[in-house]
Amino acid sequence: MAKMKLFYSPASPYVRKVMVLAHEAGLEKKIETVAVMVTPVKANPDVAKRNPLMKIPALIDGDTTVYDSPVVCEYLDSKHRGKKLFPAKGKARWTALRQQALADGLLDAALLVRYEVTLRPENLRNAEWHAGQMGKIGAAIDQMEKEAGSLKGAPTIGQITFGCALGYLDFRFADYDWRKSHKKLATWFEKFSKRPSMKATVPAMPV
Repeated sequence: MAKMKLFYSPASPYVRKVMVLAHEAGLEKKIETVAVMVTPVKANPDVAKRNPLMKIPALIDGDTTVYDSPVVCEYLDSKHRGKKLFPAKGKARWTALRQQALADGLLDAALLVRYEVTLRPENLRNAEWHAGQMGKIGAAIDQMEKEAGSLKGAPTIGQITFGCALGYLDFRFADYDWRKSHKKLATWFEKFSKRPSMKATVPAMPV
């Protein structure tokens, strides 16, 4: 059986989320990763053929292509018979989906900050806009701290996305000491980071 193909970058937190879920679901050996370069300012024609938004991750399974990370993750969760990482119904499902949205929103803000700093000329950068994005990151972490005590049991897509978002802050925002005032979240993340799925997907050193 042909492997699924995943357009990816090892530094992408959204790709990491997909690969953590794949490891948790026992699907990692059924996925072939295809490294691609994408930026907000330059089109990648190979990616564009599969995802008109020209974003990663995009998963190719035969004649089916799915994107982006929330859809890819739920697609993969439908491909195994183990315990599902997307709860099927009720409060557990909506909690997991909301947590995924919260952490994805943190990542969206963090990526916008990074693009502002690395791609926009310094004389064109907007300090007020930068502060607004950092405010979103801070508010998201505050909410994650409030929920840290409930992050127990088998991982869900919510917990996976929390873990990947915090990992990305450590990776790209090393000077942002979120742990100092978020002790419960820091304790949870330290434990969650020891899961084999998280250890197998640690991003490469920043470039």
